[in-house]
Amino acid sequence: MELAIEGRAAVWSSEEWVAYFGANAKRLLNIPWELEAGLTPEELAMVAASLPAWQLGETSDGAHLFAAARKYAEANNDPAFVEAVRLFIHEEHRHGSQLGRFLDLAGIPRRTWYWGDTLFRQFRRLFTRIEMSASIVVMVEIHALLYYGAIRRGTGSLVLRRVCQQILRDEIPHIRFQCERLAMLHRRRPRILRMLTLLSHRMMFAGITLAIWVGHRRALHAGGFTFGRFWRTAWSKMGHTWRTMDPRAYRWPEAELRPVAE
Repeated sequence: MELAIEGRAAVWSSEEWVAYFGANAKRLLNIPWELEAGLTPEELAMVAASLPAWQLGETSDGAHLFAAARKYAEANNDPAFVEAVRLFIHEEHRHGSQLGRFLDLAGIPRRTWYWGDTLFRQFRRLFTRIEMSASIVVMVEIHALLYYGAIRRGTGSLVLRRVCQQILRDEIPHIRFQCERLAMLHRRRPRILRMLTLLSHRMMFAGITLAIWVGHRRALHAGGFTFGRFWRTAWSKMGHTWRTMDPRAYRWPEAELRPVAE
């Protein structure tokens, strides 16, 4: 599955996403947990300063996203969407479990609080609509692509590299899943309102990008990012993602042409 859409793609139904998540759970990478953590002292310091915060974020119970999904599903007679979101959250929890297992292997304490995670959770609580929940999830996951890619490049640990590889494999479809739903919500919106939505996205994305750099610049540096490169790469990937959530990127079946409620 590609993040950027070539031409006009057929949008997946909620049932198809349920099937995808079910199949994905059966084709996971083998992680060599029997090996030592395999971190150099420099890598250990880098990981200890950053990875516990991401592990904490991956363990979010997803209650607000799930509540928004139920509300949306009831309004649009799409019960399978609730199951798709449940399976999406389950994959995120698997990431948190694998990261936690690695932290334990490396002797790094897990975190129970991190300012960035608390900020994102409080921000999500302000919104009960699926559009805002999905938009925030997409923006964080774009940065997850950069972060886990940097960690994978910055360490020689076979275990951590494989954990990051699995997360990166999962995140691309996660972004597509959220973008398709956002495209459904945006397709009946007047152009001026879509432009205002994009403007609000840009403001949120800029803030998230700065916050992640401030909190994780040591790990990002280890993976080859300067601030300028990180900033440019984040905006480039988000540009592809905005095109992926553009309703014009999809072929809509007749059944999907009715207005969508949140």
